[in-house]
Amino acid sequence: MTEKVKITFLGTAGSMPSANRNPTSILLSYNQENILIDCGEGTQRQMRKAKINPCKINKVLITHWHGDHIFGLPGLFQTLVLSGYNREMQIFGPPGTKDFLKNFIGIFVPVFKFSADSKEVSSGKFFEDKDFYLEAEKMTHGGTKCNAYSFVIKDKIRIDKKKLKKSKIPAGPLLQKISQGKDVVYKGKKFKSKNLTYVEKGRKISFVLDTSINSKISKFVKDADLLIIESTLEESLEKLAKEHGHLTSKQASEIAKKAKVKRLIITHLSPRYEKSSEKILAEAKKVFKKTELVRDFDVLEL
Repeated sequence: MTEKVKITFLGTAGSMPSANRNPTSILLSYNQENILIDCGEGTQRQMRKAKINPCKINKVLITHWHGDHIFGLPGLFQTLVLSGYNREMQIFGPPGTKDFLKNFIGIFVPVFKFSADSKEVSSGKFFEDKDFYLEAEKMTHGGTKCNAYSFVIKDKIRIDKKKLKKSKIPAGPLLQKISQGKDVVYKGKKFKSKNLTYVEKGRKISFVLDTSINSKISKFVKDADLLIIESTLEESLEKLAKEHGHLTSKQASEIAKKAKVKRLIITHLSPRYEKSSEKILAEAKKVFKKTELVRDFDVLEL
């Protein structure tokens, strides 16, 4: 069975909240993993509305330390302590994260004990287990150190049940070897793993939440099954986007096209589009048809 990845958009605004959009925060759930990507102001309240238990979060990925992406952390930490969170949170972020995190905990929750294993990452793979890995790439966002992230599920060898039934190989050690890609001998007959199995291709989900246009983006998100990317301003405001270290909707869609991603999700909209967000979507779809614009509480599964 293919395990689903569930992505919940808790905040889709850029810079500041609007009446309908909270600052940036996204929750990725896969098996026992619950990974929070950024934590803008009000994120824990968004979790309550979405019926998400914050105590299930075990990793936080911080793209950068601008307020609209991290002001929700102190409140979240305090809630976890008050709720009896009894494990060590893994927090990953760009260089400087350890100091920022220490200051946050020290200022806002000095009377509570909160344990966080913080690691500073720049480029490359920084976490891996048997099912998936996480990787980062440095982005350009003014003078602020900033990361993009990818969540990559590894290819899996799956047993073809129909072929297995014909082979009559019983469940147990032999079946386990086959699932590991090893050939086996059963009742004097050799069975090749490749003849009883198939490869289930992995999936790649990339998050590019604050950056100006740069050559690293398309390489980092190449062939992603899902690219979630900021689209702060429209094409006519490209100069303003560059000044503030952001992307336009056209630039986001051009990146998706060049990188040959399968599906594009645009988010992090400027508050100026509170009543005209479809304009941003329309511009992006002119370049990349498989583009969607998300709103707070939208949920995707793949």
